Amino acid sequence: MTTTFGVIGSGRRTRFFLRLAKAMPDRLRVAGVVTRSTDRGAAITAEWGVPAFGSIDELLGHERPGYLAAAVTWDAMPGAGFEVAARRLALLAETPPAPDLAGLRSLWADVGGSGLVQVAEQYLLMPGHAARLGIVRDGVIGEPTSVHVSSTHLYHAVSMIRGLLGVAVEPAEVRAGAFEAPLADPLGPGGWRGGATPRPATTTIATIGFGGRMGLYDFTDNQWWNPLLSRRIVVRGSTGELADDRVIRLADPLTPVESRLLRRDTGVDLDLEARDLRHISFDGRVVYRNPFAGAGLSDDDIAVADLLERTGAWARQEGPAPYPLAEACQDHLIGLAIGESAKSGGPVTTGTEPWAS
Repeated sequence: MTTTFGVIGSGRRTRFFLRLAKAMPDRLRVAGVVTRSTDRGAAITAEWGVPAFGSIDELLGHERPGYLAAAVTWDAMPGAGFEVAARRLALLAETPPAPDLAGLRSLWADVGGSGLVQVAEQYLLMPGHAARLGIVRDGVIGEPTSVHVSSTHLYHAVSMIRGLLGVAVEPAEVRAGAFEAPLADPLGPGGWRGGATPRPATTTIATIGFGGRMGLYDFTDNQWWNPLLSRRIVVRGSTGELADDRVIRLADPLTPVESRLLRRDTGVDLDLEARDLRHISFDGRVVYRNPFAGAGLSDDDIAVADLLERTGAWARQEGPAPYPLAEACQDHLIGLAIGESAKSGGPVTTGTEPWAS
C-alpha cells in the first residue's frame, strides 16, 4: 500500500521527505506541500513535480491525505499542531514538538487529548539500533539496567535510552556537567571545511536516573558530522552486555559466551548486486530485515521511510502509534533538564507533567 501524506513547510526536512517519495513512489507519495512562500512553492513544484499550496485548507480542498508531516521551526510547531488537530487530521510533527517546557505544556493542553499527533523520532528505527532493541527485548542480556549513548544529542539520545531501558513516562533525576577541549572539526552540515586546526568543542556528560535504572548521556559538539568522533552504545543487562555490535551473556552459570550482530550488505567487493543493506543477523537468525531492500537507502533514510509508513498505518488504524506526543514531550523534558543541570552544576529532577497520564 502507498502511504500518502502532505507536508507543511518548505525547508531542508521537506526536501528529505520529497527525496524519499521520489526514490520509492510505490511506497510513499507526497500529496502536496504547504508553504507561505510562493517562490518556494513554485521551486518545489518545478523540481519535484509536487503541488504547492498556501494553506492547509487549500491542500485539503485538493486532496485529503492520510496525515500531514510538519517540517517547520520550533516556534511554529505548536501552531501547526493546533491547526492540523482542529481539522481532525493526523499529524507527524518534527522534533522537538515545542522549543521549551512552557511550549510543551501549551502544546499538550491544545492537542494532547486529541490522540492525533505523532513525532518524527527515527533513531530506534535505524537498522543497527532496531536490531539492538530487538536483542534487548528478546531478553538476551536479561533485564536492561543501564544504557550509555554517545551518538546524538539531547531528546534523540534520551529517546534511545528510555526505549532500550523500557522506561515509561516517569520522573527522572539528571546530573550533568560540561567541559571544553580543542578538537579538529573538518566536516559540517555544509560539507568539508578544509584545514585541521583544533577549535573549542564542548562535551556534555549526564547521568539520568530512573529509580534503579540509569542512562549515561555523552555528546560532543558536532558529533553527528565530525569523522574524528566515533559513536558508541552500551546496554548493560542483568545477565550480559551489548556493546555496539558485540554481545556477551551467560549461556549457563559457568559459561559466558560472545556473539556479534552481523550486517549483510550487498555490492561489496565482488558482490555484483546493488549497494544495499539486506539484513542484520545474530547467532544465525535474522533480527532485522530491511523493509526497503533494493532501494539503496542509507540507514537514516531507511529509518525515516519506516517512520513515514508506520505513521500512515497508525493513521489508518492498522498499526500501533510509532512515537506518540507524550513520549516526545517526556524525552524533550529530560533533554531540557540535561541542559539546565550542565549550566547550574546541580541535579535536576523532572516532575510529573500532564502528558504522564
